[in-house]
Amino acid sequence: MESYDPLIEKTRVPQPGLQKLAVDSIFSKLRSAPKHLSHESEPGARAISLCLTSSSPHVVDRAVRHLCRLAADAVLPAHRASLELLSALQASDPKLVPVFVKGLAFLVRHAFRSDNASSHFASPHSHPFVRVLLCRPEVQTELLQQALLFMLQNKHVGMVRVCEFLRPLLDVSIIKLLVTESSSSLFAMQLISSMVTFCCSFPHESMPVFRLLIGCLRYLPHESSGDYRKLIFVVEHMVEAYIVVLKSLAGKKSLITEAQLCAVEFLETILSLSTCLQWHAGGHEPICELLRRLLSVQKDLGLPWVLGLSSTIVSLFTIIVQSELEHEQISILKLLLLILKWKYDNDAAISGTKFSLFEETLFLLPVVSLMSSPSKSVKGLATDLLFLLEKLLVKMFVAPKDKPIVEGGVHYLSSPGIIVLRLLRHLWYQDGESSSRTSLLKLALMGLNQSEIMLDRPISWVSHLRAFCLSIVDQRKSSLPLSHFQEVFLNEMPLLLSAVLNVLLIHPSMGAAAVDSLSSIAIMDPKLGVSLLLTIMFYSNIFVRNDINRHDMLLKILEMLPSLASHSAMVPLVVQTILPMLNKDAKVSLYSTATRLLCRTWETNDRAFGSLQGVLLPKGFTNFTSERDICISMAASIRDVCHKSPDRGVDLILSVSSCIESQDPVIKALGLQSLACLCEADVIDFYTAWDVIAKHVQGYQDDPILAHSLFLLLRWGAMDAEAYPEASKSVLQIMWDVVTCGQERQWAKAKISALEALAQYEVSQLENSIPDFKKMNLELFFSETDPKVLKAMEDFHVKIITHEHINRRRLVKEKRVTGSKIEKLMDVFPQVIFSSGKMNKARELPGAALLCFSFTPKDVNEHQASKRLRNVHAGYENALVEVAASLQLSRNILLALMALQSWKGFMRRWMKAYTLSYDAKAQSSVLDKTSKAASDILKSMIATADEAIPRAAENIALAIGALCVVLPPSVHTVKSAASKFLLEWLLQHEHEHRQWSAAISLGLISSCLHVTDHKQRYHNITGLLEVLFDSKSSLVKGACGVGLGFSCQDLLTRAETADTSTVMKETEKVPESELLGRIIRALAKMLQQRTRCSSAVLDSLCSCFPLGSCDMSGNVFEQLSGNREDLEEDIWGVAGLVLGLATSISAIYRAGELETVIKIKNLVISWLPNVHSLVESSTFQGKESEIVLALGSCIALPTIVAFCQRMELVDDVELDHILVGFKELISELIDVKRSSILHHSLLMGSCVGAGTVLSCILNEGVHSIEVERVKCLLELFRKCYLNPFPFLVHLGGMLGVVNAIGAGAGILVNMNFPNYTRQSGYQKMSSSVMGPLLSSSDFEPYLTSLVQEMFLVAQNSDNHQLQQFASWVLAFLRHHLWSKELLGVDSDRSAVETNSKSVSHSFSEDNVVLKLSLWLMDFKYTEPGTIVHISRVIAVLRCLSRAPRLPSLDWGSIIRRCMRYEAKIVELLPNDSTCKNGTLREECIMFAMAHANQFDSLLTFLDELSDFSRFRTLEINLQSCLLNHLADLVKIYSNSRLEKLFGDVSNHLSSFISYKESSTYHKSLLCISCWKGLYECLDEVSVDTSGYISHIERCMEVLFTLLPVVQSSATVVSRDASSAEEWSEAVRCLGKAPQSWLLDFLKVSHEEFVQSAGKSIEVPKKVYAKIKLVKTGSLSLIELGKMKSYILNSKSQGLWDILFEVVAALYHAEGSIKKQWLIDAVEISCVSRFPSTALQFLGLLSAACCKYMPFMIVDQHMVLNDLPVTIVSLLADQSWNVVAETVVSHLFSSTERIYDWAVQIADGSYIPGSQPIDESENHMAVFLLQVMHHTCVLLKSHLPLDKQLRLASMVIT
Repeated sequence: MESYDPLIEKTRVPQPGLQKLAVDSIFSKLRSAPKHLSHESEPGARAISLCLTSSSPHVVDRAVRHLCRLAADAVLPAHRASLELLSALQASDPKLVPVFVKGLAFLVRHAFRSDNASSHFASPHSHPFVRVLLCRPEVQTELLQQALLFMLQNKHVGMVRVCEFLRPLLDVSIIKLLVTESSSSLFAMQLISSMVTFCCSFPHESMPVFRLLIGCLRYLPHESSGDYRKLIFVVEHMVEAYIVVLKSLAGKKSLITEAQLCAVEFLETILSLSTCLQWHAGGHEPICELLRRLLSVQKDLGLPWVLGLSSTIVSLFTIIVQSELEHEQISILKLLLLILKWKYDNDAAISGTKFSLFEETLFLLPVVSLMSSPSKSVKGLATDLLFLLEKLLVKMFVAPKDKPIVEGGVHYLSSPGIIVLRLLRHLWYQDGESSSRTSLLKLALMGLNQSEIMLDRPISWVSHLRAFCLSIVDQRKSSLPLSHFQEVFLNEMPLLLSAVLNVLLIHPSMGAAAVDSLSSIAIMDPKLGVSLLLTIMFYSNIFVRNDINRHDMLLKILEMLPSLASHSAMVPLVVQTILPMLNKDAKVSLYSTATRLLCRTWETNDRAFGSLQGVLLPKGFTNFTSERDICISMAASIRDVCHKSPDRGVDLILSVSSCIESQDPVIKALGLQSLACLCEADVIDFYTAWDVIAKHVQGYQDDPILAHSLFLLLRWGAMDAEAYPEASKSVLQIMWDVVTCGQERQWAKAKISALEALAQYEVSQLENSIPDFKKMNLELFFSETDPKVLKAMEDFHVKIITHEHINRRRLVKEKRVTGSKIEKLMDVFPQVIFSSGKMNKARELPGAALLCFSFTPKDVNEHQASKRLRNVHAGYENALVEVAASLQLSRNILLALMALQSWKGFMRRWMKAYTLSYDAKAQSSVLDKTSKAASDILKSMIATADEAIPRAAENIALAIGALCVVLPPSVHTVKSAASKFLLEWLLQHEHEHRQWSAAISLGLISSCLHVTDHKQRYHNITGLLEVLFDSKSSLVKGACGVGLGFSCQDLLTRAETADTSTVMKETEKVPESELLGRIIRALAKMLQQRTRCSSAVLDSLCSCFPLGSCDMSGNVFEQLSGNREDLEEDIWGVAGLVLGLATSISAIYRAGELETVIKIKNLVISWLPNVHSLVESSTFQGKESEIVLALGSCIALPTIVAFCQRMELVDDVELDHILVGFKELISELIDVKRSSILHHSLLMGSCVGAGTVLSCILNEGVHSIEVERVKCLLELFRKCYLNPFPFLVHLGGMLGVVNAIGAGAGILVNMNFPNYTRQSGYQKMSSSVMGPLLSSSDFEPYLTSLVQEMFLVAQNSDNHQLQQFASWVLAFLRHHLWSKELLGVDSDRSAVETNSKSVSHSFSEDNVVLKLSLWLMDFKYTEPGTIVHISRVIAVLRCLSRAPRLPSLDWGSIIRRCMRYEAKIVELLPNDSTCKNGTLREECIMFAMAHANQFDSLLTFLDELSDFSRFRTLEINLQSCLLNHLADLVKIYSNSRLEKLFGDVSNHLSSFISYKESSTYHKSLLCISCWKGLYECLDEVSVDTSGYISHIERCMEVLFTLLPVVQSSATVVSRDASSAEEWSEAVRCLGKAPQSWLLDFLKVSHEEFVQSAGKSIEVPKKVYAKIKLVKTGSLSLIELGKMKSYILNSKSQGLWDILFEVVAALYHAEGSIKKQWLIDAVEISCVSRFPSTALQFLGLLSAACCKYMPFMIVDQHMVLNDLPVTIVSLLADQSWNVVAETVVSHLFSSTERIYDWAVQIADGSYIPGSQPIDESENHMAVFLLQVMHHTCVLLKSHLPLDKQLRLASMVIT
């Protein structure tokens, strides 16, 4: 029979025996059946199924047994057998369920024991026991037994493996079955109970079971009271089992240690869950009692203390702080007391501990608080605990302050207690471990503190906390609603924070700050009043112990008492605490302290005034007459009452009177201050009170403290001074007497208060009451040295100045200054010399004619326009021919320069006459007329020059140059045409007369070409260089040298030179710096070749400017080396080269070669005879060379002196030696009777040079020269033109005189030759002179006589040549005195725009501004014993800076003198001088900015300082000052000058990029100043209308590149305060920039951000700046949102600061925005290649928004570690709970992703690139998984059950 049907039928017969046999037969057949009838066949499978589903229990039982045997014998696969049994189980009779469960359990045991069996399952639902459990409820009883049987039978395999196998069953039981109160939930409890029973039965195998149960504890539900009961059930059973196991293992060291550690893990898990999760309000009592039993057993067994229990203590801290129920408090105290007594079983254990005591000392405040409990039990336990804690506290006081060992906890993850403990450690020990962490508390203070992420100082957190608490107090006072976070903070955090501060009270440096913060918390949260009062008492006992003795902290902690009175209910307690100290028998110090405390208590709460008033009664001063300290404390308290509440002060008026009547000056002073407060509030009439107390204040003259207090009172007499004239007069006299007292330092404060009091009175009252008030006031000002007193005097004088300005007489006329005789002579000079007005006279005196003869026909205005134009042109054309033919230059370069100056005057008049002669009705612009006139004149001159004789040709070439100089820059076509014509002449080597004059003119034209005419400038310079090398004529070479010098004047002057690409292209690839180098090398080598001068300086010049790629060959020097002319024949060649070299120094300076300028200056000075001792001398190979170099030095020194004076490159000693050298040289040349050309030329040159140098020095107004020395030089000049010398010597002498007066003849470079303005009314007699000679009354008679002598010679002389020279020289003088523009300064290209306001400068003689101005002008600093203190000069400058107007003085010279004054006397100042070095120079700049709009000389001064070449040589503080005040410069500069200004600033800042060695501090200081300056520019102008906004934007771009790198917090230690300030100022400035430019500039794409990671620093800086701008409100949060995706999806390295700033920007945003960022961050972590970045941000945002924010001290690692605490507490908040489901869902998805990634890395199956997570994150895998898993476990209530199971199934290592 092949079928199983007959046997199946037999199983249905009603005989159990037959049924069993049938079943036996079926399974026996299955064992041996062929394949078509085997268990795998359809008949076999049907037979098995029918047997298992039979209605007969006997059949089912037998079938189950046989099926298990088949599986055991490997006939049937075990999994197949299990499926058959499970299938049958689901439909079986309930009575048969145990049979099936036993069978299944057998199969499970069999499979588990087999070698290939696995204890890991794909999901909990695939576990066989779980499948059985979930099959039907009836299985639970048998399954419970089988689970225990499984453990029992397999314990030999290893309980770790057994527990791992059973874990899914336990997880499912807890997660799925415990959620309901049905019978199913009992299974889980019974299973746990059974496992616990197993542990008791087999203690040696119990530890893995305990760990399994501990792990499952985290998945217990915690929603209801039922859940809490289940927890207690589990914990209770586990504790009982632990006790049994511990007792069983006692004496077995290795096992008992493991058991203890397991118990610690159990304790910490329970307490950690209790603190992190919101358990049902069942209280902590049951748990604490159970844990106490567990620990007490260990202690009773004599087991040692376990280190891990420290974390248990921390968890207990957070529990006891939150506990409010008595029974809970008792249980917690018992547990804590047990732990501490176990740890510190005796005093030796306390003193010998090497571990941190922070965990224990945190309990001080909570335990002290419990001392106020009415419960004797609580109070008794608290007393015992406090006794122990006091010993520990003393141990922290007296023990060494080295960092003790920190006990490590069992768990790596945070809890609230661990966070609090970490904060305390961070504050206590500021070491390398904690220094990289940042406090989040500063985020809450963003409105008060905008500082960057900086290293937290030890005291900073405490200060932040105090500020935050006080901000809440202020907010409540202002009735503003508190934010939700503030409400939560107020309800839950004060006690926790107070506990931390309570420990810090014993910190050696932070104790005082901790007291202040505790006081602020007491004011904020009055509920802590009693606790803090008890704390004060406790610590008072501690601080007075003999082994501690901290009386300073005792006084400090008593200061906390008044703050406790913020709530009225606390006032009686506080007062009762203070009153015992106010007994008459109390110590003096105690009574004084108590008085002050009671006063402070009243300040906090007015309810205490009654008690205070009783203490401050007048009789108190009588009772304690002998106790000065008590009386002072009473007087101080009275003063405080009057100050805070004048109405209350009136109640104490008798006490105030008693203070004033006291003989003690300090008490009297306090009484006067009290009365001052009452008068200020106008509750007491001042003069009524003064009548009463006047007789009691007589001792003020002897006591500065009393005087100071008296003046605080007397200032309030100003209000009614007019009503009480006599009384007010006496009051004013009292104050004035002290102001005029001596200079003793102790009186400074009294003098300041007196000045401040006087300033309250009207100036008219002061003038009426104090004789000679203004005069005496100024005398005091000029004699004071104390800077603080000077500041008060400065403010006082400003008040007087303002009064004078308001009450000035509008029509006061200045005293008319009559013109000098010299002016009168020069006024009539043209009429006398050219009396006939005919051309022949002009031909006879050509030089003078060019300057002051009128060539316009007299009847020209009578003709028609066309004829008038022809006549004018013809007249000047004819004059050109006549004068050019008659003016002899004698191959003399100096005469050529004079002629060129003269031709400028002629050409200016010709141009003016020509343009005026045009038809007035013609519709042409001024520019068109000018261009047409210039073109016609040039054509006429070229035509005349081509046919002219050599003498005339020379002059016409110079005249062409003069024409180009007087033309505006816009007429560039005429200048180009003139350049080309002169260039042709220059290259005509056969015509020397054309070459040398063309060379000079060509150089001058090159200096005034249009800014864009680079090509013409290049051709002019290269042409001059070519002729310099090729010409055979020494004169031509000298003229080329002069021309090249002039060409340098315009090189490197434009801001565009920074961008050389365009310039190089337009100048045949030669930039201006290379052109300058060519010129300097050529001049230096030519000088060496011409003079055989072997000077190291000339050699170094060539090395400073190395050969360029296109430089001319040096072979020309070899060709010329043997062709040397006789210097006697042509002496001006070398002199021209020297002059050219000297003229080039301004360009060299602009090139940044400061040392080269100094070398040239010293070299030229060394060539002046008799000055060799000053500097390095040169070695000459012949006397002639020495003479020609001396001649060059004479005519070049004025240029050098003028420039170096302006740039502060020459000192007074050098200037004196130069003048002495000139005097000795001229004297020697006059005395030596020689007739050589060299000798006479040198005498002429030395006179001209000496006169010009003298004028340069005096006109600068900085250096004073002795009157006798000046007169000696003038007398020498006079000898030169009166004695029988050649005409050139006569000319030199006369030029020396007029140039000394300031004529500037022969000088064509920019020098300070100001228009002569007579100021004799302001001059004083002196032994030295400073300023122009004509302004000095000492020299007027002598100069008049000299000019008269020359005038007579010019008017009538027997010698025509002498007459010609005299008239020419006087014409220069007249031109200087009467010309409207500066001689020698071609202002067509002026750098600054003269926009001086029309301000009246008339002042009365006693005007304070006038007196201060004259003092500033006249004070001496060179004479011994007359040094003026710098602080006084600064004070005067500040006064005048604030003056609305100034008198007409040479302010440019005055300020330059002040600029140099500090350096002159710095060595003479005392070492303790309070004036910082460089302050005076800064004040000079500030003064110039204040009045530059009124005085062009100040404008010029600022223009020079802010020029790039000068600016970069200034001291760093001056550079900073100018940059700080860019906005002020913007107001006074023209648009073209502003363009250059901002270009110079950009160039200077750019130099910091290329020069890495620049001082970081200096760079940062300048950048900060520039950011501030640009902010002011943007703040004061409209960016829409401003023409220079593009330049500001360029500056900001350069500055941005200089910003310090955005550093990670780990390296933030190296960042100094200047870096933070630089970022702060940058953000502030960028916030003012045009938003369109700003967004474009800071735009960063996703690709740029990703590519810049770890490479570029600019992209992170832009992102950082953008975030900061959002935080400040300059940009909207939308802009921040645009960066979200790539910031959170980037590598975390280097991104910490940016993440922190993003959170800071979001902190004050709306809640909805923060919630969206939270959701987006979790979402991004699910897909990001760098999940750690998004999770770091998630941790930061959660930490910043959760209630534990004040405790958070974070870094990149810790912010992740704290995630289980921060995000759990955040989502538990009612305002955030709405997004909890979404956030937790994404968080779980991210955890699953990280789990899969971590598992692959752990088992080696990870393939790089296979995961969407970057390999750089691999080292974080395990840590991230631990954090995320623990976080999800704590948030499991927001997850569905299936996800909770998946969470539980994750194996976390």
